[in-house]
Amino acid sequence: MNDHPMFDRLDRSRTDVVLIVDDVPDNLSLLHDALDDGGYTVLVATHGEAALQRASQAVPDIILLDAVMPGMDGFEVARRLKAQPDTSHIPIVFMTGLAETEHVVAAFQVGGVDYVVKPIRPREVLARIETHMQAARQSRQARNALDAFGHASLTVHLREGKVLWQTPLARKLLQRYFDTPEAVAPPELLDWLRLAVSRQQDQTGQGDAPAQAPSWTVNQGHSCLRFTLHQPTGDDEWLLVMQESSDQAAMEALSQTFKLTAREGEVLYWVVKGKTNRDIGDILGSSPATVKKQLESVFAKMGVETRTAAAGLALSRVAQLKAR
Repeated sequence: MNDHPMFDRLDRSRTDVVLIVDDVPDNLSLLHDALDDGGYTVLVATHGEAALQRASQAVPDIILLDAVMPGMDGFEVARRLKAQPDTSHIPIVFMTGLAETEHVVAAFQVGGVDYVVKPIRPREVLARIETHMQAARQSRQARNALDAFGHASLTVHLREGKVLWQTPLARKLLQRYFDTPEAVAPPELLDWLRLAVSRQQDQTGQGDAPAQAPSWTVNQGHSCLRFTLHQPTGDDEWLLVMQESSDQAAMEALSQTFKLTAREGEVLYWVVKGKTNRDIGDILGSSPATVKKQLESVFAKMGVETRTAAAGLALSRVAQLKAR
């Protein structure tokens, strides 16, 4: 059982990651073997501080958390995980030998999605995990897809002014445009969100469907960041999607979408803008021959044969992303 895995090298494309937190070695061994046989990547922690560290570093897909441990108990671990934007979205399944109502209620109050009663029955745990893992998997894929296409998402608790969770791209954009702590929503964003939610609720109360999702734009130099209000995700919790509009952001989005190098993404961007190879060479400080060679690589990766087809496919993909 590897107690110090390479957190930053976990391959999420082939397996889901489960963090088990329990101070009893026999429980860890039993669950580790069952989950490993079930095809999961398994991480372990034997106390609360280690659990917080592993969750922050690896961001597992689900956490099996012992409720009663020496020192920091599972309820406090859950509170701290839910208070951090990086880990607040992770489903927590409590493990406890305490089936009394107050402990079950406490587990849900601190953000647990389910609980299992000790002694642990591995088949039951696997079934419970798979149920919650399906939702977690879909959520993770949605967040990763948004980031890959240059869209970023976050959930804001309006009343508390907190960022409950955010994708890596969302964190980067908020840091670039606003001078606020990571878990705190920018005041100007909250002001707009309150107004947008109020108007949306008024329209809904009058039986009118909003013509389009409310949006708000922040300008910074030659770039702008647009927030679009989507649906509520809980009590006074709202999902927002952001997209940055700038030459650089568009180049990065094209590179990620079509799996191009950074320079190939730049070349494709200027092709979409209608520039010739000579124009692009002047812009990028290279020769038309070099641009031609880079463009041939772009065509091959995109599966097209002409610059018109490449530009058309790129524009089509951009239109699809804007419609999401």
